[in-house]
Amino acid sequence: MIRNIFILTFAICANFISAQKGPYYQQAASYKMNIDVDAKALTYNGKQNLKYTNNSPDELNVVYFHLYWNAFKPGSMMDQRVTNQGTNGDSRLQKDGISRLASIPKDKEGAQNIHWIKQNGKTLKFEIQETIMKVYLADNIKANSTTNFEMEWDAKIPMQIRRSGSNNREGIDMTVTQWYPKIAEYDYDGWATFDYIGREFHAPFADFDVKINIDKDYIIGAGGVLENPTEVKGYDANSKIKADKNKKATWHWTAKNMLDFAWAADKDYTVENFQVENGPKVYFVYQKSEKTKYWEEAKPYISRFYQYMNSNFGNYVYPTYSFIQGGDGGMEYGMCTMILGEARSLEGLVGLMVHEGGHSWNQQMMAYNESMRPWMDEGFTSYYDDQIMNELFPPENAIPNPFYQSVQGYIKFNKTGKEEPAGWLGDHHDNGSAYSVASYTKGNTFLIQLNYIVGAPTLNKIMKEFYNQWHLKHPTDRDFIHIAQEISGIDLKWFHHYWINTTKTIDYAVKDVKYNATSTTITLEKIGDIPMPIDFSIITKDQKITNFQIPMNMTRTWKKTDAYGDFKTLEYWPWTQKEYTFTVPFSKDQIIAGGIDVSQRLADVNAENNFFENK
Repeated sequence: MIRNIFILTFAICANFISAQKGPYYQQAASYKMNIDVDAKALTYNGKQNLKYTNNSPDELNVVYFHLYWNAFKPGSMMDQRVTNQGTNGDSRLQKDGISRLASIPKDKEGAQNIHWIKQNGKTLKFEIQETIMKVYLADNIKANSTTNFEMEWDAKIPMQIRRSGSNNREGIDMTVTQWYPKIAEYDYDGWATFDYIGREFHAPFADFDVKINIDKDYIIGAGGVLENPTEVKGYDANSKIKADKNKKATWHWTAKNMLDFAWAADKDYTVENFQVENGPKVYFVYQKSEKTKYWEEAKPYISRFYQYMNSNFGNYVYPTYSFIQGGDGGMEYGMCTMILGEARSLEGLVGLMVHEGGHSWNQQMMAYNESMRPWMDEGFTSYYDDQIMNELFPPENAIPNPFYQSVQGYIKFNKTGKEEPAGWLGDHHDNGSAYSVASYTKGNTFLIQLNYIVGAPTLNKIMKEFYNQWHLKHPTDRDFIHIAQEISGIDLKWFHHYWINTTKTIDYAVKDVKYNATSTTITLEKIGDIPMPIDFSIITKDQKITNFQIPMNMTRTWKKTDAYGDFKTLEYWPWTQKEYTFTVPFSKDQIIAGGIDVSQRLADVNAENNFFENK
């Protein structure tokens, strides 16, 4: 009870894997595709020209491509992983502990069948390793040079199980994502050839020129710019559909400097758009019905979302963004997201759009290697989710901290004993819930704890500078920490290691309070294994709060300012020392209560012993 009173009083009174060595480089690609779709058979034939530029200092004698749809069949590595995990795995990939992939009928299996691939006109040898295609080059790609690949293939759109597929549960005919042979990323860590097990993606930035030939009655939603809106259905009121002798229309899409190109198609789509002030043109592509009634109401909220992100992180650099009803749950792609559209509430739909749209920053523009560092992608996105949703849908009786529920979610899961380190590879977590907490929650609380350590205003500067230096590149956590230390002046390597590479916890307590004639002496105890600087506050009977900062010597420099008030800085607390005693200039008859971190940002796993009340 005293903890709640203390927090309420405060609310009332308070107005790594190594980064690249040497000069940075990143590879570049340019795709030109012609796709012919058989909508009835749910197949397509593809032709692709790929110009690939090796900006690395290394000479390449092989290249790798991702063939994601090969995972959607019985016996695949994804199926094996789901089967082995049982009820501990991703609930969307299994039912009652049994893999949903195991029961995909033969005629609904996913497939990407490569007919041939050439380099500069020379036919190449290749081998398929599950969802990875290894290609042996005719001519090595020398450093700082460009080569050209051509290929033909056909594909079967799989039964909708996870993200991609046909005939999803809301009746969308085709969700066509991670659908073309996509060249893998190559950087200082080598080729990013992670098998597709159901979770994360990584790719070089690329330009796209895509022509999709499909039955003229279909409407396509995609991430990119539609170059011929007057020749296809749904995008221009005055359009005259231009169809060939097979009654197919050709959709021409382009996009520049993007990680991938995704699309979905359905005959019953409605296309609506609105312009965000100083932002992108946003498209809503969905089946309009009573079940999707909240889409119309969501528009002003989404406009505010883009304005918030542009102001607080960095500008969205692309001309358009499409929210497309398709897939399962939600999944972000270049300039678009595929989401389920039949929301139970406006807040639920907006929350999904805010999260998936937020990946335009922390996944598309800040193109982390998700397979290696999913906590940066999901966690940093969730950090902004908390702030934006708190503004769009402010809770009643809110304390001035939008992160409270996220911190409590981490603490609750930690107590289950199932937590796994956030630094694990995305597909290699043993428990589906542990993956979610490690990536979403601990990635989010990583920034929340930095908010606490360096102060909110300083973290805001860090995030903006991180964007300024690294958008449209491939940053790592080491790059982030470098900027955070440079701006804050605080050594943060210790915290990064504890929070990302271990499951150790923060736990401090008020051990003893002794009242003197004109002062009070307080002893704190460090119970947990993660050391932290401590913010301690005293509430006096005149309804004032006095904040004290107890630095930790390992940070070398202390927090200078915070959004939660000014601080009186005390002597530092050595991280090896279990107890810390200090005296405040208030007597017993002046104090109401005192405690650790009244802002509720500190992820202390047992906050009940963080406070005392003068009874």
